Amino acid sequence: MRSTRIVTSFIKFNDRILILKRSEKVRSMKGLWSGVSGIIENNENPIDRAKIEIFEEIGIREKEIRLLKKLEKMKISSQQYKNHEWEIFPFLFETKNRNIELNWENSEFKWILPKELKNYQTVPSLEKILLNLL
Repeated sequence: MRSTRIVTSFIKFNDRILILKRSEKVRSMKGLWSGVSGIIENNENPIDRAKIEIFEEIGIREKEIRLLKKLEKMKISSQQYKNHEWEIFPFLFETKNRNIELNWENSEFKWILPKELKNYQTVPSLEKILLNLL
């Protein structure tokens, strides 16, 4: 079975959580809502990749975020990708910067209450990951 290591970060602003809608230009999970995510390259430390992805995808700098919680990796499979396993490294950060500058990887963003996530079509197990972080 093939495996891909991914970071998924949720950004918290007051009582809201940021979710992103994956654009049609990305290779996987097009049009689904997610956290700030990216592939961990080589032997990269997951927390370092998470901070890079946050800056690249939403324009928030490392000095503007604070880590609240991280989890051990979670293994997730998806019906969309047979014989493939995703190793997710989840993080929860908070920020006081509500201004988001999306890059090409996402087409939309929303600040939602955590309980509202169930109303969105998301990448696999996103609600489970969020609930484990809160």
